[in-house]
Amino acid sequence: MHIHYISEQNSILNHFLAQIRDVNIQNDSMRFRKNIERIGEIMAYELSKTLDYKEIDVQTPLGIKHTTTIAEPVVLCSILRAGLALHQGFMSFFDNAENGFVSAYRHHYDNDDKFEILVEYQAAPSFEGKNLILIDPMLATGQSLVAVLHKLHLEHQPKEIHIAVVIATPEGIQYLEENVPSNCHLWVAALDEKLNEHNYIVPGLGDAGDLAYGIKL
Repeated sequence: MHIHYISEQNSILNHFLAQIRDVNIQNDSMRFRKNIERIGEIMAYELSKTLDYKEIDVQTPLGIKHTTTIAEPVVLCSILRAGLALHQGFMSFFDNAENGFVSAYRHHYDNDDKFEILVEYQAAPSFEGKNLILIDPMLATGQSLVAVLHKLHLEHQPKEIHIAVVIATPEGIQYLEENVPSNCHLWVAALDEKLNEHNYIVPGLGDAGDLAYGIKL
């Protein structure tokens, strides 16, 4: 798996990452969603540099311009519901992309720390020969992303698979390395220290879905 850490060099990305973590700012859910969306835009731009391009000629009012455009179609696929704001940021740049959505959540049978990932909903186009960008803000254990890839089956193989996350842990990255195809790309905005005993990211930011859309039952 090819890993891209995009906050190692200081940029406005780190400003937005600081704000989504700040407990004094998190009470403003609209601002949280907007900052996640901005992070998605930055990640989309960085990821776009690695795609394949083809040469084209564009007719302008005064002549012909020789330039390039993305060679293969892009499919954006986000994990509900936390991935929606990040998905919107990617859509701002890949505005012609097809879109897919998959649900995944931790199901705690006995209200303890043990859980199973349940994937219950899927709506996605064909991935054949396309660039699949799988979007989820938090890479904690990595089990949700792997479960979603299994749900998608990918009988029609995409040209490339890109996984885009805002915050990741070393444990989650290791799990992906052991369970996803070696030619996958992982895009990480920020690498955090660890998982705690409850499998939550430390220092993290809390529950991204709750912060963006309200506390769930």
